[in-house]
Amino acid sequence: MTIDEQTVDKIAHLARLQLAADEKKGMIKDMNKILGFMDKLNEVDTTGVEPLVYMTAEPNVLRDDIVKQEITTEEALQNAPDHNESYFLVEKVIK
Repeated sequence: MTIDEQTVDKIAHLARLQLAADEKKGMIKDMNKILGFMDKLNEVDTTGVEPLVYMTAEPNVLRDDIVKQEITTEEALQNAPDHNESYFLVEKVIK
């Protein structure tokens, strides 16, 4: 498979990009290099190689959740710029 100008135009449209003519030429060249590299990878014999699911066999080391400081609702609202009895009040951001 090779990348042509129509393919770059379609990808640019999907990615909402506007490319100049010289940028398109560079993109065609770069994308064809990527596809050439992928073709090289397809030549590698991977028979007997298990697919890699995780980068390491080590388990995640998680710490225990320990509450170090508790505050009441009233304490949390003390420094709030705008609040009512129980909640922070913020400006509406979605119309």
